Amino acid sequence: QVQLVESGGGLVQPGNSLRLSCAASGFSFTYYAIGWFRQAPGKEREGVSCISTSDGGTYYADSVKGRFTISRDNAKRTVYLQMNSLKPDDQAVYYCAAKYGPSWYLSSGHDYDYWGQGTQVTVSS
Repeated sequence: QVQLVESGGGLVQPGNSLRLSCAASGFSFTYYAIGWFRQAPGKEREGVSCISTSDGGTYYADSVKGRFTISRDNAKRTVYLQMNSLKPDDQAVYYCAAKYGPSWYLSSGHDYDYWGQGTQVTVSS
């Protein structure tokens, strides 16, 4: 059974940090690119970051470049999203998703095969 389980969300003050985790099971993790996406109320889903397969290439939305870092630990079947200098505009439900094969760009998620349930990130003072 394919599962992607996000964790690490919560309430944080502007300027602070959070690290999200995405634990995968039920599929050949190393053959899948993993992406992070977010959706705020009343807004469309947007791609935040993704990490490819063997070469580990990473891609970021312009809005998070320099603040967020994506990484993967294939031994632990987990992908992380380190989020620094959080802003109120970062507030959203964050989802991780898996796509078979390498990825050379950040999409809106339409081409991803498996999705997690999401974790809420609230940025507020």
